[in-house]
Amino acid sequence: MPEVTDLANAQGETRRRVAAIGAAQWGASTPCADWSVKDLVAHLVGGSRMAVRLLQGASAQDAVAVFGAEHGPDLGAELDVALAEELSAFGGPGALEMTVHHPGAGDVPGSVLLQFRIGDYLLHGWDLARATGAEETLPDDLVALTWEGLQPMAPVIGTIGVFGTGPSGAVPEDAPLQLRLLDLTGRRP
Repeated sequence: MPEVTDLANAQGETRRRVAAIGAAQWGASTPCADWSVKDLVAHLVGGSRMAVRLLQGASAQDAVAVFGAEHGPDLGAELDVALAEELSAFGGPGALEMTVHHPGAGDVPGSVLLQFRIGDYLLHGWDLARATGAEETLPDDLVALTWEGLQPMAPVIGTIGVFGTGPSGAVPEDAPLQLRLLDLTGRRP
């Protein structure tokens, strides 16, 4: 079961990678189709803001309205604010037990939203590392937590539309868990 401390750790990994982005790297392509590094960081800001809205009781439609918002010149600073607000929202009383109206998964407990957010930071942290030539190793505990959370979707993950084509079928079951997780989510390291 994910905990808010896991979210803080996943956010920290991503923030560390964002802080290391050089001025010339913001336009670099990422493993996410059609997204530059800047687009990916903007997505993370939007995802954080969406989670806060969901935890405040917003409808799915109102929550996704945060995507497409204008961003200022310092996307890293915007991310810092969004991460802090998200962490605070998840730390609020009853946040993990409440039902949120997720735009893709429907009505789910806050703990499931927490799992989604941890996975989003972990996987997109790897995407940022790949795009910028940074260290790609992910924390083992977060890899295991995300792997466990995605296993129920494994048979259909390639049809969901957010994980590329899903697993390639070319990674053996005894491969390192990070490699299996990346492959499961449509990434080809």
